[in-house]
Amino acid sequence: MTYAENLWLFFTLLFGIIIVPGMDMVFVLANALTGGRTSGLSATAGIMAGGVLHTLYAALGVSVVLHLVPQLFNLLLVAGAAYIAWIGFTLMRSSIIIGGVEGGARLTHWASFRQGALTSLMNPKAYLFMLAVYPQFLKPQFGPVWSQAAVMALMIAVTQLAVYGGLALAAGRGRDFIVGTPAATVAIGRAAGFLLLVIAAFTVWQGWGGAS
Repeated sequence: MTYAENLWLFFTLLFGIIIVPGMDMVFVLANALTGGRTSGLSATAGIMAGGVLHTLYAALGVSVVLHLVPQLFNLLLVAGAAYIAWIGFTLMRSSIIIGGVEGGARLTHWASFRQGALTSLMNPKAYLFMLAVYPQFLKPQFGPVWSQAAVMALMIAVTQLAVYGGLALAAGRGRDFIVGTPAATVAIGRAAGFLLLVIAAFTVWQGWGGAS
């Protein structure tokens, strides 16, 4: 697998996760509906900042493993792939329906940013997901881990901006779609789940050979 193919696979996995309606998406929509587009974009920026910090600790963890105990890399990779597959299986069996997207009191732009960052940083599933995903795509044969992590951090931020920022700019339509079309949100979740299962199988197959 080339570096470009590795990045495309990472982007496919990333996009499949971000488009599934969840806490981050609802938080952005609630802020946009309460405080307008700029408030929604501020919340998006906060979530992006949290994602960058997640990227830093995940890259650090992989670097430590590769440096101190390289023999554990394959086991970490398999464990991560199993976790991704479990997420995929769970999504395929689930029926994701958002019953309502209601905003509370109007927040300042700084408060929206701060709460967006905290929403991202305080989500324990995000920590597990990042530690599971990164060993699949940060590979020594593609150069320094930090340079690869920087590229992936940029990809995460741009994808979050495109999806969440797009919803913030079209908050009313985004709210109507998520709340008013439960069949669509269920389909999105199950399609993303299938995608994760495929990627988990493919990455462990490719990664085990590359890491050996």
